[in-house]
This record gives sequence, C-alpha cells and structure tokens, in this order.
Amino acid sequence: MDDTSNLFPPSLAAAVRKLDPDDSEQILEYFKTHALLSREKALLQASVREQKKLLVENGKLKKDIEQLKVQLQDKKGRRTAKALLSPAPPPPTVNTAPATPVNQPTSPTAGATAAARAPHSSTSQGRRRRGEMKAGPTTVALSLGAEPRIDVSRLDLRVGRILGVRHHPLVDSMSVQEVDVGENAPRMVVSKLSEKTQLEEGGLAVFLCNVKACKLKGVVSQARILCCSASDDCIELLAPPTGSAPGNRVTFLNHPGEPDRELQSKQRVWERVQPDLQVDCRGVANYKGCGFEVKGKGLCRAPTLVNCTIK
Repeated sequence: MDDTSNLFPPSLAAAVRKLDPDDSEQILEYFKTHALLSREKALLQASVREQKKLLVENGKLKKDIEQLKVQLQDKKGRRTAKALLSPAPPPPTVNTAPATPVNQPTSPTAGATAAARAPHSSTSQGRRRRGEMKAGPTTVALSLGAEPRIDVSRLDLRVGRILGVRHHPLVDSMSVQEVDVGENAPRMVVSKLSEKTQLEEGGLAVFLCNVKACKLKGVVSQARILCCSASDDCIELLAPPTGSAPGNRVTFLNHPGEPDRELQSKQRVWERVQPDLQVDCRGVANYKGCGFEVKGKGLCRAPTLVNCTIK
C-alpha cells in the first residue's frame, strides 16, 4: 500500500491542527482511515469489473472455438463428398461378339446384318452407362447445394432475468439492461421501447441470444429482447411461464432443430422468421400456430395484448 502521508496535503493537516489543537491528531487519523478505505473499495470495484470483462471475453472465445470446429467439420464433409463424386475410371472394353463356328456356313447378307447391329448395340450400351454415371452425382450435388432450413428452431431463445436498467447515455429513447441468461456473466442489452413499457429489475423476459453483438449508439448490445406490439405506442414484454428460470430455452414442438451458434447476417434468418411470430386471440405466443414453450413450465404469453406481432 502507498505511503499514507500523501493522502492529503500538509496544508490541510496544518489547518486542522490550528482549528482544534487538542483533537487534531484524532481527526487526521480519522481522515486517513476513511481515505484508505475509499482507496481499497475503488481497487476492489476495478478488480470485479476486470473479472466480469474477462468472463465475457472467455465466453466469446469459447463460441469462436466451437464455430471453428463446426467449419472444420463442414470442410471435411465437403472433401469426403468431393472424393465420392469424382468419376470412376471407365470399364475396360470387352469384345462380346460371338465367335462364328467353323463348320457353319455364313452368308454375306447375314454377316452384313450382324455388323450393322453390333455398333448400334455397343453405342446404346455406352450411352446408357454414361447416363447412369451422371445420374448419381447430379442427385448428390443437389442435396449438397440445398438451401439451409429457415425456421424458428435456428433462434436461440432463452428466459432471462433483468438485473438492472439504466438510460442510454446518448439517446433518451433507448435503455440499457443488464440481463442474466444462465451464463457465467450477465449480458448487456440495448433496446428502444416506449415510455409506457415497464422494465422492472428482477423481472423475467424472453431474449434472442445468438444475434451478433453490435454497438447501438456507442453501447454494445449482446442480445435482443422480445416484445409484443400492437402499435408503436402499445408494446409489452413477452412473458415466460410461471416457474421459469434464467437460461431456460424456449422451444417449439413442430420445429425440434438446434439453434445456430450465431445467426449469419447474410442469411437474414431473423428477418425471414419474424413475420410469422404472432400472439393469437388467447394471448399465446406462437410461430405458424406452434406455441413458444418452456418445457415443464408452460407457454409464453403477452400480458394483456392479443392478435399482435412479436418483434
């Protein structure tokens, strides 16, 4: 720890001794104690912030490693498919023409007819073989080049608990939430909601967690909060079922696929899926008629709205 004599200037100590000669030493000692406590508190807070930062960076590195593993597996699969699709060497030509018996007389007309038929037969067989060889690779190539599925199962939707809410430092209409989505460290979420939308500390909501982190007016947002919207002024947070916990995944019975590690902006998965996210006449959130479900807990609902969109 640094020398305590530099905690405040000598002029302050001289002034205290002049004002109260009897108790000046006790007062100065009191000031020193509180200054040291304040310094230790500041160091502790800086250490906690650094630890949170390292946890977030560690989580990002883990995701990058998993994504690289997936890409490596895809490349291996493509190489294997390419090796399988490479054309096989042509079979050796075998003369299948029947031998003419020695004791059987042959006529010039019969010989000419057989000679005319033989090239036609071998040509048709060669064409058929080439056609058969081309049929297999075409089918496999179409299967390899098929467009990836676009449905709600590619979205990593999770229940999250709002730990804290504050105003955006640059934009009055935006807010910043600190959210627990079941990971080692909380995520920061930047959202633009109406003033009537209530964001309560300790409340639960549904978050899209595999969007790419991006800066919104200078603040990094690591997820997207899902809202039910009847109009620009009528917005509610989508509510998870009672008993849900941070990190619980929202699934869909008719779409059991696994979510992407991170949604690729080129495929525009969220933009193509979002128009089919609706709240029905009973207030239940659904995708093409299939409800937002937290297994063992129930369905996600809009608090009061019906027949509206989810965004």
